[in-house]
Amino acid sequence: MSPDTRVAEREERSPAAALARSSPRRRAAPSIADVAAVAGVSAQTVSRVSTGYTGVRPETRDRVLAAMEQVGYVPNSAARALKHGAFRTIGLIAHQLARTGESSTVDAVVDAARQEGYGVTLVDVRSPTSHDVTAAVAGLAHMAIDGLIIIRAELATPEDLTLPPQIPVVVSDSHFAGRHPAVATDQAAGSQMAVQHLLGLGHRTVSHLAGPSDSLPAAERESAWRAVLTGADRPVPAPYRGTWTAESGYRLGAQIAAEVRAGTVTAVFCANDLMALGLCRALYEAGLRVPQDVSVIGFDDIPESGYFWPPLTSVAQDFQLVGQRLVRMLVEQIHSGERPSERVLLPVELVVRASTAPPSTGSPV
Repeated sequence: MSPDTRVAEREERSPAAALARSSPRRRAAPSIADVAAVAGVSAQTVSRVSTGYTGVRPETRDRVLAAMEQVGYVPNSAARALKHGAFRTIGLIAHQLARTGESSTVDAVVDAARQEGYGVTLVDVRSPTSHDVTAAVAGLAHMAIDGLIIIRAELATPEDLTLPPQIPVVVSDSHFAGRHPAVATDQAAGSQMAVQHLLGLGHRTVSHLAGPSDSLPAAERESAWRAVLTGADRPVPAPYRGTWTAESGYRLGAQIAAEVRAGTVTAVFCANDLMALGLCRALYEAGLRVPQDVSVIGFDDIPESGYFWPPLTSVAQDFQLVGQRLVRMLVEQIHSGERPSERVLLPVELVVRASTAPPSTGSPV
């Protein structure tokens, strides 16, 4: 046997060679090039989509995201996070942080995440559409997150919203219930409490200062208001349409004041407290008294509600509890690897203060 043959045999019997023979060759992870080939686009386009760049046509973005899911591609940093759970970071997508519900829920999520040992990366999307939310999700996935919380995606549809299947997701939006774990407050029950409270005081009907037509909570509150009046066989006035702001309540207040003086309005259920605040000022400037001439009730029970004049009767939502439950459900997914479709509906409470009373028997002053 030649020396070269003996060396080859020794190398063949070495532990390294045996390990190489016993270990199957690992299949390379899907790459940007794989996604680009399936989607029929350039690698640069795939990179732009994966980082959340907004200058990509919606149809191209959808094709790239579908290809990512088909080949199982996840940006490297996100893949490491999913495998090891080492980044301790939660992605959070919200819209219009100036609004009471969104800002309060975001604060609660950040507090709850901190208690669980997680940081939060926040993206405030320009609009809550499938396109913008999907783009935000892609960008967050590239930044490496362990899980994702979506506060609101009102204009997105569950069918059109593309979410990475490997990333745990929880939503605070009831129309995604059944597809993703969801936490929401009982908007319908809150509206029912408000309207029934006013009817119980003796008002013949209740007018409604509604929120924006593209808002899901506004639609749920309006639907419940209408259902209570219809079920009680009471007239259903045309709703006033505000924009969640105190300014919109104030602007509509002149029209409402005129109808109070005409005797056609004796009670107003406002879809949030800020619009109620604007309305109360407009009524005061019109020489009308709350609740002697007209009762006003709000929704949210913001911390300032008890300091309005008069103190505002309102439906209280526990935004702190919403944030805690969102984080708890997400962390449970991260640890267990399971993807439940649980929906948690949190109760609300009617807080009665001084802005509601029985209707006046005389004409408004």
